[in-house]
Formats: sequence, C-alpha cells, structure tokens
Amino acid sequence: MNKDKVKIGIYELTGCAGDALLILDCENELLDIFKAADIQSFSMAKSDNIDGNLDVVLVEGSVSTEREVEELKDIRKRSQLVVAIGLCATVGGIQARFTNPKEWEKNFKKVYGDVKMEHTPPLQSKPIDDYVKVDYYLPGCPIGKEQFLHLFTRIVKGAPPEKYPRPVCVTCKFKENDCLLNRDILCLGPLTADGCGAACISHNLPCVGCWGPVEGANLTSEYYLLKEKGFDVEYIKKKMANYSGTKIAEFFEKIKEEKK
Repeated sequence: MNKDKVKIGIYELTGCAGDALLILDCENELLDIFKAADIQSFSMAKSDNIDGNLDVVLVEGSVSTEREVEELKDIRKRSQLVVAIGLCATVGGIQARFTNPKEWEKNFKKVYGDVKMEHTPPLQSKPIDDYVKVDYYLPGCPIGKEQFLHLFTRIVKGAPPEKYPRPVCVTCKFKENDCLLNRDILCLGPLTADGCGAACISHNLPCVGCWGPVEGANLTSEYYLLKEKGFDVEYIKKKMANYSGTKIAEFFEKIKEEKK
C-alpha cells in the first residue's frame, strides 16, 4: 500500500445510495480512482473495509437514527476533512422537508403506526452538519459525474474543491434559453445552485431545484413573484421545499410571522 496516497472513506447514511452508485457508474475512470487514492472504506464497492484514521471522508445520506449520529461522530473524529455529497447529506434531502417535529411525528405514525423501533430509535431527518463540522459540500440529487471527478481530483491533489456560488439562471443566460418565469411557468432556477448546466431548462422543462439552494438566494423575491403569477401558496412552498430540506425552514417561519 502506498503511504503517500490520500486515505479516503465513502460512507452512506439514510438515502437512496444514488451518490455512491454514481461513483461506481464512473466506469471508465473507476480503476484510476482506486489507483489514485487509498480507498479504505466503501461498502458498495468493496468488502475489506477499514475503520481507521482517514484523510478525507465523503458522506451521503441524511441522519435519521440515533445510531447514525454515533456513526457520523465517529467518522468525524477519525477524519481530517469531511465532505457532504448529495442533497440528503447537504440539506437533509426530500425526507427533511417536514421540519416541524409534530408534523414529522404525525407522518411517522401514519406510516409505522404504534410499532416500537428496537433496532435503533428513529430521528427526524437532518443534514450531517447538524451534528458534525462539514468542510466541503457537493450538492446534487444525485451528484453529477463531472462534478464528482473534479472534486475527487482536487482532493487527491490536496486542493480545496470548487464551490457552486451562482444560480442556474446564469447558465441559462449563457445558453440564451427563454426564461420560463416570463412565460408564467414555475421555475426554481433563481434559487438553485448551478452544477447541472441548466439541463432541464435547456429542454424546455422548469428547474425543480435538485442541485439544492444556492448561497445567497433571494427567496423572498421568488416567493412573491410566484404569488403574483397566481400560484397557490401551499404549492409554492412544496416546490421550494422539495430539494431544500431544513435550509429553507427559517424562511417559511418568517413568512408565517408576516401573515400574523
């Protein structure tokens, strides 16, 4: 084993495992990935996993059980850098859109009834930075192959991963796409981080926000713009919350206060 290689662990919490699967789908690059780094732990790809000290860990999935809290804290303790990959890890995922504890309890009981969970007590889904320090984020539902390879290459070379600080609308302008909001179509491009290359809008489909909220997004402007266009308030909230997880909860609480 080459001691100079970066020691990397890839871990999965609660989610669909789509981000880990995306890494395996890098078929042409997969051997190079394993040659370039010392992949110590990756349950989807290898059986001889090692739970030792690591240089970098990539964590996908939200935290939804007490056992996952313990596992995540152990991973953080053993690692120099933690990277949250995918929207479940970065914002809590779709399963975190019900941020009100009473609403979560109601929905949980609707699915599971009065069954007592003996294996590990469940928790309301939250992103991993609710429990541990996260150094870098790679959004996406799931993450994109190109973005992952860029992140992996920079990590292996000891450089910080790139951020995605601009909204999808910027790419739309470059591609000279017709703005769907001007056609009264509910589009979340102004609120969404640009990592997809405006793929949906380039095919005349509205952005649903699957790359997660862009830093500094003007939520208030988008919310009232959509209201002015005649969209139902609850429909707007559901659309905005789908891929924003817990990160948009404070905004909706603010809107509630304004209505009082």
